[in-house]
Amino acid sequence: MESLKVLVVDDEPNIRDLLSASLRFAGHTVLTAPNGTDAINKIIETQPDIVLLDVMLPDISGFGVTKKIRGMGIETPILFLTARDDTEDKVTGLTVGGDDYVTKPFSLDEIMARISAIMRRTGKGDDSDSLIRVGELEINEDAHEVSVAGQVVDLSPTEYQLLRYLASNPNRVLTKAQILDHVWEYDFNGEMGIVESYVSYLRKKLDPLSQEPLIVTKRGVGYLLKGPKG
Repeated sequence: MESLKVLVVDDEPNIRDLLSASLRFAGHTVLTAPNGTDAINKIIETQPDIVLLDVMLPDISGFGVTKKIRGMGIETPILFLTARDDTEDKVTGLTVGGDDYVTKPFSLDEIMARISAIMRRTGKGDDSDSLIRVGELEINEDAHEVSVAGQVVDLSPTEYQLLRYLASNPNRVLTKAQILDHVWEYDFNGEMGIVESYVSYLRKKLDPLSQEPLIVTKRGVGYLLKGPKG
C-alpha cells in the first residue's frame, strides 16, 4: 500500500499514540485530533486520504462529524472506531457515509487490513495487497479466507491472526513474546503456553493439507513459517 496521509481522531491519548506509532512505522503520514471540532477543521485544512474516527467523542459524535463533512461534499474515506458492538450503531455509521468500522478492542493488523481494503474500494489501493502467499499457503485478507494447496481451511479469529503474523514474516523466527504482543496484545502475565496451544491448533488444521509441516519450532526461541527461499 502506498504512503497515505491518515487522520486519527480519538479522545483517548493512548489510542491516538498507539495508532499513530503503528501507522508511521508502516510508512504513513499521521495527523491527530482529540475531538470532533478539531477533526472537521483538520479534514478541511489538510485533506487526508483516510480518517480513523472514534464514534464517542466529547463534543460532536463521529456520526455528526461524518454528516457535517459529507454535507460539505467531502468524500474522504472514514473508518469508524466504536466501543460498542451494536448492529444499530454499525448501520448508522454506514448510513451517514462511513466506509467501514472496527470494534474496540481491535488488533492493529485488523486496522491495517481495513484501511487497505477501503483504499482499494476507493481506487487508491493495490488489489495484490489483499493476498499473502507463502508456498502452498494463501491468505485473502479481504475475505479472511485461508487455503492450503487450494483447499480452504476454517480458522478461528485468533488462529487467523496468528497465522497471518507468521505468514507476514516467512522464514523468520518469531519469539513467543513477540507473538503474544502482536497477536493478543496482552502479555497474559507471561503465560507462553497459550502460544503453544494455538500453534498446535493450527498444525492440526494445516499439516494434513501440506506436503510438509508449515510451522517449524525453534527450541528455546520460537516459531517460524517455512516459505520458499531465494
